[in-house]
Amino acid sequence: MTYEKRLSRLRKTHRELIELKNVPVEGNGVYERYANPVLTAEHAPLEWRYDLHPDTNPYLLERFGIHAVFNAGAIKWNGKYVLVARVEGADRKSFFAVAESPNGVDNFRFWSRPVTMPEYGEPATNIYDMRLTAHEDGWIYGIFCVERKDPARPDDLSAAVAAAGVARTHDLVTWERLPDIVSKSQQRNVVLHPEFVDGKYALYTRPQDGFIDAGGGAGIGWALVDSMEHAFVEGEKTLSRRCYHTIKECKNGEGPHPIKTPQGWLHLAHGVRGCASGLRYVLYLYMTALDDPARVIAEPAGFFMAPEGGEYVGDVMNVLFSNGWICDPDGKVFIYYASSDTRLHVATSTVDRLVDYCLHTAPDGLRTGLSVKTLNELIDRNIR
Repeated sequence: MTYEKRLSRLRKTHRELIELKNVPVEGNGVYERYANPVLTAEHAPLEWRYDLHPDTNPYLLERFGIHAVFNAGAIKWNGKYVLVARVEGADRKSFFAVAESPNGVDNFRFWSRPVTMPEYGEPATNIYDMRLTAHEDGWIYGIFCVERKDPARPDDLSAAVAAAGVARTHDLVTWERLPDIVSKSQQRNVVLHPEFVDGKYALYTRPQDGFIDAGGGAGIGWALVDSMEHAFVEGEKTLSRRCYHTIKECKNGEGPHPIKTPQGWLHLAHGVRGCASGLRYVLYLYMTALDDPARVIAEPAGFFMAPEGGEYVGDVMNVLFSNGWICDPDGKVFIYYASSDTRLHVATSTVDRLVDYCLHTAPDGLRTGLSVKTLNELIDRNIR
């Protein structure tokens, strides 16, 4: 095949992928999944992957491998549905890139260049999983995981340390890097609350003893800090606690920042448990009080979403993860979730349905007998 024919075919295939219409699939009444992923490695611009000059790339070979696109922060920006996605190259390094859509479910197009994130301190080996918060102070903040080699274990090539990196922007193009959040423990999955609480910035944290293991970390934490320019976590209150034989036995973490509703703050989080095939990641919902965002008022039992069908398969199997959702003024909610660390999907619901699910689904009784009691009560109501 000639250079020109191959390039024409690449452009046609790329355009068809981006313009592919996405359709909802009927679900369980709480949400509707959409049939196609909204972002994949193949959505990356050809200019990122190929040298498009026949004199230097006569065989039109891929020069920069894009392996996966997943775990995106989300924001409504200038009337568009905008995602700051984690893009992973074939070299395993992740970076951030912005993609936008006119309708939130398809036609996502990457901006022409990836995010050039300024460094802070020792340059990070890897950065990923940005949570976006348009804060009432006027800035858009991105908090993300910063991974560096563990200097205390130089001979262990898998030993890493995690910190929560912080950057802020007014346009999603130029980012000001702030110091990493200081904490007594390693921190991943840190999220900024969108409003001041008692005049302070509020953080959802996830303290853990090691890079992978939560260790003594009790679950999703809550901390108040005086400044995001030098955020120092002195003490944490546990909101959503880890518990034996539940979906969050191993660890859990806040997803995007919560949505404010008349009934309370609506939270999306992930829970992790061990199973024969490794770690299983699922999504769950909970709610906290409007007058006290650190007080849980509802937490339905079990998972809200779990891998289904092809979502189960990918680079890291049996994983759903979300760090981005968008709530429109009419109450429609776009939930952006990744499957198996490979691709990004969307599901839609409404604030009313999600709140109803939270407030009227029984909590986990933590043992079989109480689960059966809850089921029998439902059956009794239906046969009366």
